[in-house]
Amino acid sequence: MTTGDAAPQHHGGIVLSEYHNASQLRADSWNRLKNAAARLKEGGPTRLTQKLRHQVEQSMAILEPMEGYWAFPGRHALANLRRLLEAENYDRLAHVVARIVRALMSDAYRLEHVALNLHEGDEAEELVDTHQPDRYARPYFEVLVVDVLSLQQEQSLQDGLRRMRRAEDSFIYDAVVVASFEDAMIATVFNHNIQAVVIRYGFPFRSRHKHELLQRYLSHIVGEPGDDLSPDEYGLALSNVIGRIRPELDTYIVTDLAVEDIAGRVGENCKRVFYHQEDYLELHLNILRGVNARFQTPFFTALRTYSKQPTGVFHALPISRGKSIVKSHWIQDMGEFYGMNIFLAETSATSGGLDSLLEPHGPIKKAQELAARAFGAQYTFFATNGTSTCNKIVVQALVRPGDIVLVDRDCHKSHHYGLVLGGAQVVYLDSYPLSRYSMYGAVPLREIKHQLLGLKRAGKLGRVKMLLLTNCTFDGIVYNVERVMEECLAIKPDLVFLWDEAWFGFARFGPMYRQRTAMHAAARLRERFRSDAYRKRFAEYQSETAALDPDDEAAWLERRLLPDPARARVRVYATQSTHKTMTALRQGSMIHIYDQDYKSRVEEPFHEAYMTHTSTSPNYQIIASLDVGRRQVELEGFELVEKQVGMAMVLREQVASHPLLSKFFRVLTVGDMIPAEYRQSGIESYFDPEHGWQDVGEAWAKDEFALDATRITLLVGLTGHDGDSFKNDILMDRYGIQINKTSRNTVLFMTNIGTTRSSVAYLIEVLVQIAKEFEERLDNASPIERRVHDKRVKSLIEDLPPLPDFSRFHTAFRDEPGSETPEGDIRRAYFLAYDDDACEYLGLSDGSLDEAMASGREVVSASFIIPYPPGFPILVPGQVISREILNFMRALDVKEIHGYRPELGLRVFSQPTLEKAGTRSS
Repeated sequence: MTTGDAAPQHHGGIVLSEYHNASQLRADSWNRLKNAAARLKEGGPTRLTQKLRHQVEQSMAILEPMEGYWAFPGRHALANLRRLLEAENYDRLAHVVARIVRALMSDAYRLEHVALNLHEGDEAEELVDTHQPDRYARPYFEVLVVDVLSLQQEQSLQDGLRRMRRAEDSFIYDAVVVASFEDAMIATVFNHNIQAVVIRYGFPFRSRHKHELLQRYLSHIVGEPGDDLSPDEYGLALSNVIGRIRPELDTYIVTDLAVEDIAGRVGENCKRVFYHQEDYLELHLNILRGVNARFQTPFFTALRTYSKQPTGVFHALPISRGKSIVKSHWIQDMGEFYGMNIFLAETSATSGGLDSLLEPHGPIKKAQELAARAFGAQYTFFATNGTSTCNKIVVQALVRPGDIVLVDRDCHKSHHYGLVLGGAQVVYLDSYPLSRYSMYGAVPLREIKHQLLGLKRAGKLGRVKMLLLTNCTFDGIVYNVERVMEECLAIKPDLVFLWDEAWFGFARFGPMYRQRTAMHAAARLRERFRSDAYRKRFAEYQSETAALDPDDEAAWLERRLLPDPARARVRVYATQSTHKTMTALRQGSMIHIYDQDYKSRVEEPFHEAYMTHTSTSPNYQIIASLDVGRRQVELEGFELVEKQVGMAMVLREQVASHPLLSKFFRVLTVGDMIPAEYRQSGIESYFDPEHGWQDVGEAWAKDEFALDATRITLLVGLTGHDGDSFKNDILMDRYGIQINKTSRNTVLFMTNIGTTRSSVAYLIEVLVQIAKEFEERLDNASPIERRVHDKRVKSLIEDLPPLPDFSRFHTAFRDEPGSETPEGDIRRAYFLAYDDDACEYLGLSDGSLDEAMASGREVVSASFIIPYPPGFPILVPGQVISREILNFMRALDVKEIHGYRPELGLRVFSQPTLEKAGTRSS
């Protein structure tokens, strides 16, 4: 979808393009209703009263279709508010609306029963319904019921379920009823409170609501299904669709058809099939049991239990039970700061109800199985020393010395070191450059196919083991994961994929984001390859490509490739920094596996690699936090990700719309970050002041690359500050705002599931204050100061060095120096550099490096050279230093270049060393 000139659509006087989603519109509409009702209560001239009544009616008209998807306050409460308006009972109307808004904005309705006091004379201000057993502190959720019911039947259903509540229930819920297939789909993605869905029979397919923002949810899910479905199939089809868009939800089907037939065709998310008329108690107990299965935290619970037990410690860890702290005369402040629970739970024991991370058989094993379920993996393993270690574990488990691995050059340094340890022959892939912002994007599929086809032509495809890519990149570029794997498997059917999802763990719990995650794409491919429809399509593909010359690379690069379902093996690994994007303590990470050959080919080497890199003294607090973090995302991840994206969208909108902010800052758009040839949808931005919000569903479904909206790259070069100084000297030192990534002229802000509206508001406030200071400084600048500023801005915005591609490995570090394929032995170069006599230093500033290159010598790096920013190696051991790389290094204006010693220069291999190594290689 492109940004066009179509007139903006209105609903009840509201321009819908001003809203990112229906949740934002709902919240604003309730606030508008509150304000208008409060003013209406105050009275005034007839004309004013009529105007305010009209505003109240408009807000109610907007809310009416939306409240049908929520239990609180719900459409019944809204209907009662309309009756108060019609009766001109403005005092009661304002009072009740204010209570509703207060409960919605504070989430109080999820903690306690909110008495709306809709009836005249009922002035009690009780918040807790005394007829409900101890609702406070019990998690609240909503159950979606799909059925065609009258108002009386709906009320009877809700009352019947409420009567089932018991004091011993761990949770409490209310029911919300919708009457069609489409309404159920809308409710599933609109109402984040829903944890279970009861699907009855006899309901129609189409919704009677045609609200644009609500209908947009349907286009993101399944387009236009249903035309080829019979009404008898709606229930089963709906359960399966819900399983795809929110796989964490439990569904229960009530049918008047053969229960046995339905039970054999339901997906994993369907927990029970009832015949004709379910028993309220049986349904109630099943709903609670289903939610409780996600609520379980085996290891966290075991650790809490252990911490309460009296024990005698005759083992390691003096800090266990806090003994060494409580008895101390000098470190009591540590106990006061952390509290005692953390020390009561600190132990080196693996018995007493606990478990071993290295050989789990109890609660850790169960916790990892629950995590695998939550993230759609076949197997999941916890790590307590970060994703850097996870990456090395996977590489060591899968790669043998001499195997060829394709890897994006600008990936995390742990991958480079992992490839050194594994002895891989490395083919570095070049990402598309974003030289204007001194950053790289991601590796185009065409480049990956080009390298694989070249290796195939050279007869080396059998040695190719793995493709290693970062998804999403630090700057938010997201691959079309399924498409990449599909086309690569058409060339190399048993290729293993390692997706570094360090920054993308949260994506599993947003329906739009999930489709571009490794585990979801792996499951999709496996399902497709098994289907008759795919086998038929592959047969057609074979006919279409039969006449193509196998050596005509250009022809194969131009067309979409399809793998042979009889030969393709789905072998996918994802490493995830859980602590980066979800609730977990620092260094808490996970490895997710979806590999058809894991049991037969990988389990033993994986176990050895895991033992190699995992501490025998793992931190139990980190493991417990991973367990709890999994519980959180299974129960509220959908809601948290939705709000995380919403916060990012608000920030984008504010910077783009604010006249002063837009003078000095600009949020980089999709069009800035992803070249047009990789944006088949044609979308340019998520938001622009002229056209409002764009529907990005098509872009995420089809484009080669998408942009993670929660990564907000802010161009700051117009201030005259580079990214590093803006980060440290202004944001951090003056305002206490922490960010991580910068480039030459940008800073990167990231929203996460813990980001609040107040923190976004503070950031906007700070940016406005900074912009005011810059504006005043420029207004008062002398002509000379202005010229200095303009020159600095020009150097940051226009005079940026082109980003260099990977040059090549020196022939001394290639097994076949004359080969047309580019793989190199990074391990040999890395360890050769341990010999000081094999290396020398050439200076960047004393002319020695230039002199050597001018003489025709191939100067070869002996170490990793990693400037921060951008934070990835621009040189690796064994790589020839090109003039482009040298120019880039000289143009860098950064404080940190890891591996480079300014007082000595670049560490390179001496000429005799290369000659000797080259002789060995040949």
